[in-house]
Amino acid sequence: MSSLFPALTDGHPADRPALRFGERELTYGQLAAAAGAVAGNLKGTRRAAVWATPTLETAVAVTAALLAGPAVVPLNPKSGEKELGHILSDSTPDLVLTAPGTPLPAALAGLPRLDVDPAARAAPGALPDDRDRDPEDPALIVYTSGTTGPPKGAVIPRRAVATTLDALADAWQWTGDDVLVHGLPLFHVHGLVLGTLGPLRRGGSVRHLGRFTTEGVARELNGGATMLFGVPTMYHRVAEALPAEPDLVEALAGARLLVSGSAALPVHDHERIGAATGRRVVERYGMTETLMNTSVRADGEARPGTVGVPLPGVELRLVEEDGSPVASYDGETVGEIQVRGPNLFTGYLGRPDATAAAFTADGWFRTGDMAVRDPDGYVRIVGRKATDLIKSGGYKIGAGEIENALLEHPGVREAAVTGEPDADLGERIVAWVVPADPQSPPGLEELAGHVAGRLAPHKRPRVLHHLDALPRNDMGKIMKRALSHG
Repeated sequence: MSSLFPALTDGHPADRPALRFGERELTYGQLAAAAGAVAGNLKGTRRAAVWATPTLETAVAVTAALLAGPAVVPLNPKSGEKELGHILSDSTPDLVLTAPGTPLPAALAGLPRLDVDPAARAAPGALPDDRDRDPEDPALIVYTSGTTGPPKGAVIPRRAVATTLDALADAWQWTGDDVLVHGLPLFHVHGLVLGTLGPLRRGGSVRHLGRFTTEGVARELNGGATMLFGVPTMYHRVAEALPAEPDLVEALAGARLLVSGSAALPVHDHERIGAATGRRVVERYGMTETLMNTSVRADGEARPGTVGVPLPGVELRLVEEDGSPVASYDGETVGEIQVRGPNLFTGYLGRPDATAAAFTADGWFRTGDMAVRDPDGYVRIVGRKATDLIKSGGYKIGAGEIENALLEHPGVREAAVTGEPDADLGERIVAWVVPADPQSPPGLEELAGHVAGRLAPHKRPRVLHHLDALPRNDMGKIMKRALSHG
């Protein structure tokens, strides 16, 4: 297998920009030297946790680990103690990589700490050569928010990272001349694999905003960046800002490619951005377990509301409830998306039962997403097979773990969580609570803080309804469809 980063291992103009976070920047030569210094401390390491802040240190740490060999376990710095404790006990990393001086939570106190210094300069030749590594070796273990129970660790092999990024290069005509700008978190696939490893694999560069702002987008795109990655919440804010920000209009109009992912971008925002800038936003579809499955191609038809066609190497089919393929791709018949290809993960860490349940007997991965497909292959996602996955602000959030957190509050007797449409977030989290004391029910602010402290801030409820009882069927299961948002 070739290197994950040919520009680093096979030679590249050393003075070419590779990474920029705010005012801090590394060229390819500096990145090779800094990553080589980190890699020298990772010999014999099986798994390396990375405290994945949106910083230069995170990008250097992940690059070094992928070249040196250990599987990377990205940690969300906003994770609550319970969630973080589960991930650490499940993945058992050998150490944690972080920026010098960063305070770490108590859950990490028992792990050896390796500080990452982007200014470090290893001797020439110190950077490991990863070209002989097995393509099936784990590259990343990324934790998903399941609809029931604690998050599961999806083991993503080197093969999946390489094939997904190369397929996207084909679909988006992505080259080393491209400069990508984004403000995405670095603890999940979108910001880390696509947004950071993607430019490095191409030999291009990435400019990370640190925190997403429309002013930052305008500055970077008008300053030489060619591509923008974002989630629908970000593009919604862009659409809202365009009438009052001529610099932003100019920036988007001059971009080569605008890509939205992690959830569906409302057609209204597509239309507003297109009308103001003359540019379309390209959507793609993927999951932690599959990386990327489909995309609208850079040379393809703009069709808002669709996620394009299968990427090179990806097989995709729609199936009925009984698992049989849908009769026709007519743009109307709904089926569950199943995919097969080299972009898939190898399984859930330590969960052979969950892994087996995720695949059909002949190797198709059950995504749980429902879609229709046009005769020419374009896919339009219409929702989840289950009702318990909420997409909010670009995050996929499982209702079950929020319900479990709510039930830990002494003022909550019963709890259910759903999503409802939100113009900014895509969906907002709604909590339905039966209070332990109806005379003194807990308020939204109290419960939101309770959940945010245990899980992560983006998983907090934003709407609260108090009920006398939750609707249940004869088996005791909560009937969420009976919960009215009226």
